[in-house]
Amino acid sequence: MDKEKEYKSGPELQKNRTVKNEEDFAQRALPHALGPEKSLLSSMMQDPEEYVMLAEEKGLTSEHFYHPSHKIIYRTMLELSTDGVVIELVSFTQTLADRELLDKIGGPSAITEIYTYSPTAAHFEHHLNIIKDKYTLRNIISSCTEAITRSFEDQEEVPALLDEVEQKIFAIREGAEIEEAPTVKQDVKKVIEDFEKFMAGGGQPMGIKTGYKKLDEMSNGLKPGEMFVIAARPSMGKTSFVMNLIEHICLDAKLPSMVFSCEMTSAQIVQRLLFARARYAITNLRNGIKPQKDDLKRIQRAAAEIAESKLFIDDTAGISISELRAKARRKKKEEDIQVIAIDYLQLMRSTSKQAQNSREREIAEISAGLKGLAKELGIPILVLAQLNRGPENRGGSPKMSDLRESGSIEQDADMVGLLYRTAYYAEDQEQRDADDGIAELNMAKNRNGPTGSIPLTFIKELMRFETRAFEPEP
Repeated sequence: MDKEKEYKSGPELQKNRTVKNEEDFAQRALPHALGPEKSLLSSMMQDPEEYVMLAEEKGLTSEHFYHPSHKIIYRTMLELSTDGVVIELVSFTQTLADRELLDKIGGPSAITEIYTYSPTAAHFEHHLNIIKDKYTLRNIISSCTEAITRSFEDQEEVPALLDEVEQKIFAIREGAEIEEAPTVKQDVKKVIEDFEKFMAGGGQPMGIKTGYKKLDEMSNGLKPGEMFVIAARPSMGKTSFVMNLIEHICLDAKLPSMVFSCEMTSAQIVQRLLFARARYAITNLRNGIKPQKDDLKRIQRAAAEIAESKLFIDDTAGISISELRAKARRKKKEEDIQVIAIDYLQLMRSTSKQAQNSREREIAEISAGLKGLAKELGIPILVLAQLNRGPENRGGSPKMSDLRESGSIEQDADMVGLLYRTAYYAEDQEQRDADDGIAELNMAKNRNGPTGSIPLTFIKELMRFETRAFEPEP
């Protein structure tokens, strides 16, 4: 009986212990360093032109300070410095009084105390690092305490909770959570800088070039935080097209890239990429045609380029959005990947409870998750998607409304390109032969640019899409 009682009380006992530990933590002061905080503010008051700017360059924000009055003082100095106002003891004290902040920090005597606190700024950066470390520790405690509480409350949403906890810890490591929201002035400055780079480059795309001139002109390149959905019916060449993009980005531009393939194995992806790069028809091998000497040289050269590249392929079938996010974050941290391609969206899954009851809800969660990941990592994400049977009913012309299972894909995407090959819907062999190779990418949505058609040529034996000269209809 005693053993049974002990067994039944085990989980409750563990919970009580955890609650008691949380209460113990709540009674202890969070990690802080008031001395270094005062020392930093003292140095900035004595020589604002040097040290306010240095603190800002080192990424110091008001949230790094533990004491509320220190937050107010630093935030005010930062605002005055940004506006070009001279900071000196008398006028600074008056500014705080005018803003009704002086009493909140302890009056003029508190300002004087901080001003005279540090006789030298020799240890400025050392004290700054101490403050950052204490802030990181406070963030860890906050995130872990929240995780403990959520672990007791959300026991049916384990995968989603694990993903959320990992995201917060990752954000602490990357310093993402310590950055304050940019001001309008900072946004304007960034826009002008991007514009100046665009002009200095002779009007070249500001984002990552795709290798297709018309697409680059319409999109201005693949930009950080954007989601580019490439949609088509089966057998249109979606995988070939996205791998042509990755080939240019990873092998020509030499930018680290990651491909998530839910349909093909990594070996199949590499095989496609290798022979497309070498411009050698893989069907020759199947037909028993041996490659010539020049063919072998191109294949060897392509193999060496791919082997030395920073291309990472994950071929987990039916990967969940939480697992994909975790892998992408790690690869961004380890290899600084610059673009992600996913083949394809409808083969992914979501493990949340709400998604289990609705396929449309599941696709919506995946789509929103991918868009959020693009913004979080600051890189473009290429997403392949299937269209429903609507194009067949219209003789082949695809529309955005044909995106399968969810209109949220259209909503979340920054760009939507509908890939289409006319020969696929030809009514007879003669027409099929005449249209063979004719393809187009219809930019049905472009949040930051024009929409329209991009003429392409599909070389089936090489699994390549190439730019086709525009031919006006008669």
